[in-house]
Amino acid sequence: MLGTQTAIMNNEQYPSVPTKEKHMNIISIKAIEDIGYDLQDSILLKSLAPEENTQCRRGLYFQDGKRRVDYILTYHIKKTSSSRRHTSRLRDNAFTRTLRRGRAPPPHAPKDDAEAASPDHSMDHHDDDKCLRREEFESNLMEMGLELERDEETKTPGVGFVKIHAPWSVLCREAEFMKLKMPTKKVYEVKNSSGVMEKINAFISKLTDPLHPNLEENRIQKVKHLSYPFSREKQHLFDLSDKDSFFDSKTRSSLVFEVLKRTKCTKAKFSMGITSLLGSGVYLAAYPLHDGDVGGENAEPNDRKLLYEEWASYSVFYKYQPIGLIRKYFGEKIGLYFAWLGIYTQMLIPASLVGVIVFLYGCVTVDDDIPSMEICDERKNITMCPLCDRVCSYWNLSTACGTGRASHLFDNPATVFFSIFMSLWAAFFMEHWKRRQMRLNYEWDLTGFEDEEDHPRAEYEFRVMQKSLKKDHKSQKPEKEKLTCKDRFPAYMTNLIMMLLMIGVTFAIVFGVILYRISTKAALAMSSNPMTRSNVRLTVKTTAAIINLVVILILDEVYGAVARWLTVLEVPKTDKSFEERLIFKTFILKFVNAFTPIIYIAFFRGRLGGRPGSYLYVFESYRMEECAHGGCLMELCIQLSITMLGKQLIQNNLFEIGVPKLKKLIRYIKSKRGSFQEEEYEKKLQRYETDYFLEPFVGLTPEYMEMIIQFGFVTLFVASFPLAPLFALLNNIIEIRLDAKKFVAELRRPDAARAKDIGIWYNILRGVAKVAVIVNAFVISFTSDFIPRLVYQYMYSPDGSMHGFLNHTLSYFNVSHFQNGTAPLEPFHLGFHVDICRYKDYREPPWSPTPYEISKEFWAVLAARLAFVIVFQNVVMLMSDIVDWIIPDIPKDISLQIHKEKILMMDLFMKEEQGKTRTEDSCKETSPSSLTRSRSVSHTTCKNY
Repeated sequence: MLGTQTAIMNNEQYPSVPTKEKHMNIISIKAIEDIGYDLQDSILLKSLAPEENTQCRRGLYFQDGKRRVDYILTYHIKKTSSSRRHTSRLRDNAFTRTLRRGRAPPPHAPKDDAEAASPDHSMDHHDDDKCLRREEFESNLMEMGLELERDEETKTPGVGFVKIHAPWSVLCREAEFMKLKMPTKKVYEVKNSSGVMEKINAFISKLTDPLHPNLEENRIQKVKHLSYPFSREKQHLFDLSDKDSFFDSKTRSSLVFEVLKRTKCTKAKFSMGITSLLGSGVYLAAYPLHDGDVGGENAEPNDRKLLYEEWASYSVFYKYQPIGLIRKYFGEKIGLYFAWLGIYTQMLIPASLVGVIVFLYGCVTVDDDIPSMEICDERKNITMCPLCDRVCSYWNLSTACGTGRASHLFDNPATVFFSIFMSLWAAFFMEHWKRRQMRLNYEWDLTGFEDEEDHPRAEYEFRVMQKSLKKDHKSQKPEKEKLTCKDRFPAYMTNLIMMLLMIGVTFAIVFGVILYRISTKAALAMSSNPMTRSNVRLTVKTTAAIINLVVILILDEVYGAVARWLTVLEVPKTDKSFEERLIFKTFILKFVNAFTPIIYIAFFRGRLGGRPGSYLYVFESYRMEECAHGGCLMELCIQLSITMLGKQLIQNNLFEIGVPKLKKLIRYIKSKRGSFQEEEYEKKLQRYETDYFLEPFVGLTPEYMEMIIQFGFVTLFVASFPLAPLFALLNNIIEIRLDAKKFVAELRRPDAARAKDIGIWYNILRGVAKVAVIVNAFVISFTSDFIPRLVYQYMYSPDGSMHGFLNHTLSYFNVSHFQNGTAPLEPFHLGFHVDICRYKDYREPPWSPTPYEISKEFWAVLAARLAFVIVFQNVVMLMSDIVDWIIPDIPKDISLQIHKEKILMMDLFMKEEQGKTRTEDSCKETSPSSLTRSRSVSHTTCKNY
């Protein structure tokens, strides 16, 4: 390795090299000047490359084994012949240019004709331009104080690595710029609850002790360091006894990333930062390093390994997450996501228990349900009208006994209670999260943190530059340009049209599935197999739901790409604006995609079909479908369960496991390594090479999005599927460990980002929770039979019971009134002639003065349904607002601790100011007759203080 890496550093940072090495470098510089370029590589690398140690071999440190690698940049290289590789690389690096500064470079040796004509040494203009940009950018980085070291002799063909180290002075400067709060020497006692609450908390803590990870951070801290924004002028406030560990690896990499974003490359036609350089291919990737390996015999203890053992392992699925360690390793933004996911999963436990109780209540009471018993009673011999034209015949209502009994499992009075419970549950969840978020803000020293304005995105700067160039020839005075609504108007119109088009595609696919159900039902009804004809409804429902699931999974990927493309067209100014616009578009498209089939079944199916003798037809051939006699709630439950379980199992879990592994395999294949050599090869790789082959981190949007859609399944139609919270809970238990393993072992280490909340996702959650109240009100009143049963029991039942409810909901139809060509081909299918058949609707009988007109019972039920929606919505929202009002957003103990911190900080500065005043007074009281030397010393003391 001694002859494989090039060190690049500033003269200012060079004193960090040991004294002996500095002396060697002086000799090396003289030798370079005297001997020439041919010996530069060997001499300089001898001077810069000390003896390798274990840490250096693993790629976590520079060649000297002392300076830690804080960040990595990778770029594409073309392999040249070994005889010239070292010399050409060293000639181009910025350090040798620094050494030669002030004297003219010696003339280049003439190239051999064969060598000059060799295609291996010819470089096209594009690659040369990239090389020039890299050189300028790296030179600017060194001017910012960073230290660089290049490695092109790796085991990764065609990829070069630039290792970046931030010295102490740079870290201090950037920490002050970013106003990072760091712990001071001052500590204070954290006041715990007193009296009964203290005993209760101690009991709960002892009870839940086995559920906590085996980490030091989980012990109750009785003292806390007072935190203050870092300042170079007030370094005496902080404990700097160990400067190497004062800034942890996450903080160091984030500080370096700020420098990378701020540093510009101006050799191109426009100013470029690291994001622009990555986008234009000047650099292939930029990432901080993981702390070490997660497994293996020689893996040293590190935070990554600890996270893998105590968080990413499925064997600890029952334990709490080590949120503090997650934040320490990945940063506050990712820490808040997993904290939110943990709170959400915990809150699903009571919701799951109540949902299971509601489901069991339906199972226990199904035998006592009078409408179900009447459906199954064969003695009633109720003849129903055909379900389709011609090929379908009359059928006995008793054959729908199974469907009627199954509908009761989800359509019973307990589901109303469960809908109210889940609405209040959502309010409690939101309040619980706000309190937990405030506690984390206090523990992570984020109180008072405000999001600073991001750097403009590279694409935005490029568009502004283009606009400026167009106006240069028109105006002599340079003006600061920015993109206006007029500039973005074409993009806004494209967004609007494409969003409407994508939503229209979703509606078209749902309509296609409707046609599939209608045509398949008619085709199966013509089958000569009795078993096929008896299971027509179940077969059609299940296959249609599976088709919907497959379409939803495909369109989810398409819509994600479309939303990103549309957001890029808008050219948002900052990364935060880009992320929020992308989230909004993605959520709208994926929400419509996931819930349109469910909304159709819940609110439209069976209400647009018409009646016997006057059905509504599609394309003049297909009769609109109807709900089963038990209602559409059972079909809604089937669609909801298949969609929810399918998305969770296939999209959220299998895709998350399979896609990263597949991409990693493709990268290995591209690097010309066989799978049989992979394990042996990884042992020889440096840390930065191993991390290069990991999947890049693309943000938290996909993680949040799948949980928000799941939250919609849990709350929006929970009245029809009380087991939804249970399935969500089981999924999330796996999801947490799956995401943990992905972040720790499958992804490159993300850039640590500070955040005090979950951002726009909280507003989306609140919106979904509010909409859920309205949706559940309509599901209960219009989709279920809850309201019709109440109306019958209290208005039409002769004895106040449910006896006769079935007959009350069925209307009569005279079979002689069928339209031409729609009567059954087998009218004697039941073995007797049918004159009157029944169908589910509130209509006048054929012998009334107004046959088949809507009856007065229909209007009574409709009025009751609308009244229920209004009452349910207002009562539940009022109760949710009361919960929001009663529970304070900030826990009382946290509020007291924050106030205490402010007082302690004021006292600390007052004492410092008083000490400074006393010193100044003592300086003024010095006698004029004192010796000049004493006066000078005293003045120096005051000044230094």
